[in-house]
Amino acid sequence: MSSVRKFQVTFDCAEPERLARFWCEVLGYDPAPPPRGFASWDAFDRTLPPEQRGGSSACVDPSGEGPRLYFQRVPEGKVVKNRVHLCVRVGTGLVGEERLAALRAECARLEALGARCERVLLADEHNESCIVMQDIEGNEFCLD
Repeated sequence: MSSVRKFQVTFDCAEPERLARFWCEVLGYDPAPPPRGFASWDAFDRTLPPEQRGGSSACVDPSGEGPRLYFQRVPEGKVVKNRVHLCVRVGTGLVGEERLAALRAECARLEALGARCERVLLADEHNESCIVMQDIEGNEFCLD
């Protein structure tokens, strides 16, 4: 049996630092420390050619449990639906109206940060309610 491995989730984006700050707020993450040997990300950026400065950012789970999120600038914008998305688990263990109220409250908090509510999927005979959202660059994610 193989061991569990740590992994990183990478986002292609237009504004890495801005998107990293957004996801830090969503998940309670912290900005990643600068690369080894640098006192700050600004100090690291100054060593890069001008066209590469500000080209990446990252955030980390302060507990060390969750994956690192890495944001890299790419020239093209998002065109189609994500093939992979994050599900932010805010309703775990809740059902019915209590779950929906928790999802809606988190949706309102994230909309204040610039996220957009795409649609609310109400519970049916097979699934509990969830909310499909988009982050500040249009990447889909769910509140479930």
